[in-house]
Amino acid sequence: MYKEGAAVEAKRLLLVVDYQNDFVNGSLGFPGAEALEGPIAEKIAEYRASGDEVAFTLDTHGPSYLETLEGRNLPVEHCLTGTEGARLFGKVAVLQDEGDQVFTKPSFGSLSLLEYLQGRQLEAAKHGTLPFSSIELVGLVSNICVLANAVIAKTAVPEVPVIVDASATASFDEALHEKALDVMEGIHIQVINRIHAD
Repeated sequence: MYKEGAAVEAKRLLLVVDYQNDFVNGSLGFPGAEALEGPIAEKIAEYRASGDEVAFTLDTHGPSYLETLEGRNLPVEHCLTGTEGARLFGKVAVLQDEGDQVFTKPSFGSLSLLEYLQGRQLEAAKHGTLPFSSIELVGLVSNICVLANAVIAKTAVPEVPVIVDASATASFDEALHEKALDVMEGIHIQVINRIHAD
């Protein structure tokens, strides 16, 4: 069990999901993705200034991507290891520090993220605390990898608030974007900065 108030003492974690060239202006890029560069960069800078933690997920595929189940359902090569498309986009790439946790993943959700959060949870539990005061997700794509990794975070550390900033995530499909935000709210993920259409 954790001590009351322990979450306040812990650091926050910002998880930047797949803000890579191929999802912004590459093979799976879409209008509006570039507009997230500023908000995500500002969020990273704010977390660093507060002494909080920043981590990244990177979609990562090999040359046989088109032969995988994902590749057969989404037959567009992207984020291939060693290519420009796999690198972080723009200012976000510059803001990545050497000490940041980076989770490469061949699928929507990151198993290494799950293992990392479970490890932090176990370590914090020894001291009667929580591993983070909150986990906030930004990046791409809202209805796929942001959703998948938000669920992983919620599962791994169920007593830590999980937050998704709607102003710093987007999708190629606005309807699916809104549905994804609805689903996340439905499983008690806090969606902030959401603008509801009238």
